[in-house]
Amino acid sequence: MKHTTTEIRLKNGARGLLIDVPGATVMSFQFQFRAGNRYVKSKDIYETAHIMEHMAFGANAQFKSEHAYEAEFTKNGAYHNAYTSDLSMVYVADCADFEWDRILELQRVAICQPKFNNVELEAEKGNVKSELTGYLNNHNRVLWPKIQQLLGEDVYTFWQRLQTISNVKLHDIREHHKRTHTTDNMRFVISGKLDGRKAQIQRMLEEWELPRGERFEVPKDELSSGNPTLIRRKEASNLTFGWSMTLPRELSDEEAEAMSCLDQILTGTMHSRIYGAARKKGLAYGLFSDTSVGFHDSSWDFGGEVNLETSEGLFDIIVREVKVVMDGKITEEELEAAKSYALGRHQMGAQTVSQISNFYTGRYFGDGFVKDYNKVPDAIHNITLERMLATAREFIVHNTWVFAGVSSGEKHEIVELNKKLESIFTPKG
Repeated sequence: MKHTTTEIRLKNGARGLLIDVPGATVMSFQFQFRAGNRYVKSKDIYETAHIMEHMAFGANAQFKSEHAYEAEFTKNGAYHNAYTSDLSMVYVADCADFEWDRILELQRVAICQPKFNNVELEAEKGNVKSELTGYLNNHNRVLWPKIQQLLGEDVYTFWQRLQTISNVKLHDIREHHKRTHTTDNMRFVISGKLDGRKAQIQRMLEEWELPRGERFEVPKDELSSGNPTLIRRKEASNLTFGWSMTLPRELSDEEAEAMSCLDQILTGTMHSRIYGAARKKGLAYGLFSDTSVGFHDSSWDFGGEVNLETSEGLFDIIVREVKVVMDGKITEEELEAAKSYALGRHQMGAQTVSQISNFYTGRYFGDGFVKDYNKVPDAIHNITLERMLATAREFIVHNTWVFAGVSSGEKHEIVELNKKLESIFTPKG
């Protein structure tokens, strides 16, 4: 869908993107605050942000309860939600075009004028406990926060988070909202048919009853390699594993695009170098690799599920193919195929208003950079083998990584797989 993007800076310090999608019948709203788990006042009350997010659509200045607010919000089919991450708290909504101003007003009431109370606090403590307990049955959910910890990130696992729920009091919720929900700490992306509406939207947002404040800095952790780690689960019938390599810098857009193509070559399809080879030999049903760019660090991750009896064969393939990358033996034909795939996915990723919005939010909410949708095809075409291979090699040369797994097996099995990965980092000679 064709669209145009305008960044606006409000008098109250808030900033955001207005994305005009001519002819759209839907409006999409996203509001972000740096108010996630890393910004709670104390780790003893680590779940404060998450619980507050659960209470986000509860009692407020106009509605006595969550049920009353929900009934009014959704009466014409509108959708709303919120989520919390290590850094962010994000409020989202989608609605029919004809009621966009009503929905924006209802979001204002929920975000700016909550009436937190003990009844809803205790209810949401129970709901959060149920949610996190459920995550303990998901091996990937158990695995990756542990990998973050092993690398040195100052985060809690879901088990540790559960232990802090009972410590959260009503004054903690109110304190977190007051400190983090300020106009200077707010970013937004609003998408839909905006012709003739931009001035009204800006006026409405400048009237939001939030105090001035600060845009919080992103915490910086000192990362280092960790020991191979087994999280034993007696009910785990296979091995869920993660291997994460890090670099102490933010990859450029060009490097990130290049690594995305490399991930496609290695694990993206049934004919990819690692995943395709593993499937052909019947070694693993699920496998992925992914490159992510943070504020202070970047990571190159591999993960998946494999039966313990076939894990050594899978890791032999992983090691072999990463060494192929180190030796520069990826072909131009493979790169061109990955570029073609990326171009197709890019074009398919703008079929709805929400998809267009999501294209911008990740980067804009992160560092305020406004991506240019129309320049992505040129960026993909300009990816070179040299840049792709050099970026991947830098991860290997930096040699800061962790391997961990969830299984019912023994620690020595993880150690043996870790030794295979170690051979990638051993200099030839």
